[in-house]
Amino acid sequence: MTKPRTTLISLEATAYYHCVSRRVRRAFLCGEDHATGRSFEHRRARIEEWLLELGRVFALDVCAYAARANHTHLAVHVDKALAASWSEREVIERWHVLFQGTCQYFVQLFSQFLSAPAAPRTHACQRERLNPS
Repeated sequence: MTKPRTTLISLEATAYYHCVSRRVRRAFLCGEDHATGRSFEHRRARIEEWLLELGRVFALDVCAYAARANHTHLAVHVDKALAASWSEREVIERWHVLFQGTCQYFVQLFSQFLSAPAAPRTHACQRERLNPS
């Protein structure tokens, strides 16, 4: 059964985490599937690039990683102080690096949002959701 992130992660206890992600139904991530003979080794370099890019986008220091045939391991350090130092604009720009959004449109929209009367209260709520304690 899944658990909410707030029950699994406590940055007060430790800022270092070991994350594992597994494939399902014998799907191969990298390496060679001995049952079919298909090779998925071409994915390994892209997985490495992706993991390191995620470290740059989020406030994470990638300490170590491994891409295995059907799963990945990632050891990270969460830099809470760095995340807290980001401006509202930087949070939006980082989000759109991942999701290939039209960043300028959202920055413009967010600028209009910040000038609205309820913006500071709403922004505090969004910031809390992005960086739960």
